[in-house]
Amino acid sequence: MSHQTESGWDFAPVYGPDKLEGFDPAVKLGEPGEYPYTRGVYPTMYTQRPWTMRQYAGFGTAAESNQRYHQLIDAGTMGLSVAFDLPTQMGYDSDAEISHGEVGKVGVAIDSIDDMRVLFDRIPLDQVSTSMTINAPGSVLLLLYQLVAEEQGVDGGKLTGTIQNDVLKEYIARGTYIYPPKESLRLISDIFAYCKTELPRWNTISISGYHMAEAGATPAQEIAFTLADGIEYVRAAVASGLDVDEFAPRLSFFFVSRTTLLEEVAKFRAARRIWAQVMRDEFNAKNPKSLMLRFHTQTAGVQLTAQQPEVNLVRVAVQGLAAVLGGTQSLHTNSYDEAIALPTEKAARLALRTQQVLAYETDITATVDPFAGSYVVEALTDEVEAAARELMEQVEDFGGAVAAIEQGFQKQEIERSAYRIAQQIDSAERVVVGLNKFKLAEEDAYEPLRVDPAIEAQQVERLARLRAERDQGAVDKALDELKAAARGSDNCLYPMKDALKARATVGEVCDALREVWGVYIPADTF
Repeated sequence: MSHQTESGWDFAPVYGPDKLEGFDPAVKLGEPGEYPYTRGVYPTMYTQRPWTMRQYAGFGTAAESNQRYHQLIDAGTMGLSVAFDLPTQMGYDSDAEISHGEVGKVGVAIDSIDDMRVLFDRIPLDQVSTSMTINAPGSVLLLLYQLVAEEQGVDGGKLTGTIQNDVLKEYIARGTYIYPPKESLRLISDIFAYCKTELPRWNTISISGYHMAEAGATPAQEIAFTLADGIEYVRAAVASGLDVDEFAPRLSFFFVSRTTLLEEVAKFRAARRIWAQVMRDEFNAKNPKSLMLRFHTQTAGVQLTAQQPEVNLVRVAVQGLAAVLGGTQSLHTNSYDEAIALPTEKAARLALRTQQVLAYETDITATVDPFAGSYVVEALTDEVEAAARELMEQVEDFGGAVAAIEQGFQKQEIERSAYRIAQQIDSAERVVVGLNKFKLAEEDAYEPLRVDPAIEAQQVERLARLRAERDQGAVDKALDELKAAARGSDNCLYPMKDALKARATVGEVCDALREVWGVYIPADTF
C-alpha cells in the first residue's frame, strides 16, 4: 500500500512538533468565522445546525424527477440538486438531431418553461434551496426557475440556491462549453449583475474543482486550478464595472471528497486560507463575506466501483466524514450503485441516511474544526497550500486561467496525474477493494434503474405542441432583442427572460447566442 499523499509527497510515519516549526496559530488558524477562515467560515459551524444535506437527482422526464424530489423531501433532504441531461447541458432541444439517443439519460430533459413547471410542481420554492448543475446555459435555467417561482407567487428575493455556471472548468476537464471564453465570461458577469438586483440571495456561481478531481487532479491541483478560475471570474466582473463586494459574497465553490480523509480535511482548510488572502490582498475586498470560501462537497464518484457495489456505502461514509471534518457548507453523498447506473430510490435514501447518521449519531458536530492543532493535519494543510500556490503562480505566468486553458496547461497537468493513478491501480500499488484486491469469483446480481427509451419521443411531441400553441411572433421579437443585447453591452438576462416567458426553448435561446458569439473549438481539434 502506498504511503504517499494523493498530491504526491510522502507521509511521515510519525508527526510531532518538529513538523510545525514556526507554526503560529494566531496567523495560520485564527478563530472560527474569522480571517483567514482556516477553521471554518462561521463561528459556530455545525454546533447549532448541520450542513445542508443535498441529494443530486434528475433523470428522464420532468415528471419522474419531480416524483424523486418529493421522495427525497419526505426523507428529510434539506436541499435539492438538479442533474440535467446532456442536450440540456449543451443548450440543445430534445428534438435536435445532435440530441438523439441522449435525451433524459444522465439527467432530466428541460426544453422550456413547460418542463420547468412540471419539474417543480408542488415544491414550494420559497422553502427549499435548489442547486442546478448547469454551466454554459446556466443563465437560461436560472431564469426558467425564477419564472416558475413567480408563477407560484414567490418573489426573487426569497429564492435561495446555486447555479454551477462555471464554464472555465468545462474547457479544462468536462467539455460542456458552448461559447468562446471571452463571451462566456461576459455572460457570467451579466449573471452576477442581474442576481445582485433581482435574486440577491442566490449563489451566482459554484466554482468547481469536483470535475477536475474526477478527471484525475490531485488535491493540490484541484484547489489550485479552481481558485485560479475563481480569480479570473472576479477579474472579469470587476472589469465589467462591478464592485467586488457587490458580488463576491455570493460566490461559492464545489469540491470532491475522497477516501483519503486526512489530506481531504487539509485541502479544504488550505483552500479557505488561500482564498481569504487573495480576496483581501489582490482585490481589496472589505466585506468579510467576500473573503469566505463557502463550498458544497460531493463524495468521489470516480472512486466508486461496479464490483461489489455495496462496499461503496463504506467509501461514501468515509468521504462524507472527510467533507464534514473539512467544514463543508452542504454535502451530496453518492448512492452506492452510481458506478452502475442512475441510483435507485432505495440507494438514494441510504445515501441521505449516511449524512443523517453523521449529523445526528456522531459527536463530530459538537465542536468546531476538531482537527485544529493536529500535527499531521496542520502539516498537511501547509503542504497542500504551498503546492497549490506554486501551481497558481504557474497559471499566472501564462497570463491567468483563460490563457493557461488556451495553452492546455491545466488539462495536461491533470492528465499526467490521472495516468499515474491508473498505473498505480493497474499494478495494485494503489489498492481498490473489490477491484484489484479482495475480489469475488462471481458478482451478485443487481438490477439497475433504467431510463425509458420512449422519453425522447415524448419530449419531441411536447416540443411540437409547444411550438404550435405559442405566439411565434412574440418569441421571434424577444430572441431578436436578445441578439441585439449580445452584440452590444446590455445585460443579456433581461431579454433572455422575456424570450423564455414567451415560451422560447432552451435550444432557441442558446442558438441565438451561438449566432452572435459563435462556439468554442479548441485548437487541438484541428
